[in-house]
Amino acid sequence: MAMRQESPPGRLYRRVGHADLSAVGEIRAALRDFLRCRRRPEETDVAELLLSELVTNALIHTRNGAVVTVTSMAARLRVEVRDFTAGQEPAPYVPNADDGTHGRGLLLVQSLADSWGVTAKALGKVVWFELNVVTP
Repeated sequence: MAMRQESPPGRLYRRVGHADLSAVGEIRAALRDFLRCRRRPEETDVAELLLSELVTNALIHTRNGAVVTVTSMAARLRVEVRDFTAGQEPAPYVPNADDGTHGRGLLLVQSLADSWGVTAKALGKVVWFELNVVTP
């Protein structure tokens, strides 16, 4: 019986400059192009939403920009957003009713990702999420 060989993971890597909020749309478009032949449209939509939340957080709350790494494997998609500012780890925030639209990003990540977390680095941190492949 022939063993199915898994192809090496595909990888997308982008650096995003500090306070460049226009980069959020650009990184979403890069992700969409990267996933076009790798994932189903509904998986891509969720990945785009969650990525934009993490990148926006990194750009608003840090001063040194961020690095985005997306790894597409046969069984899952992993997205990492690394910043380079030492400080407090992010946590889901439950906004009060008059808080407008701020503070819901990590709640979306927590709700929609199959797994997520924060990994401290010597300088900064990586906020990541994973989406498992939906098999038809």
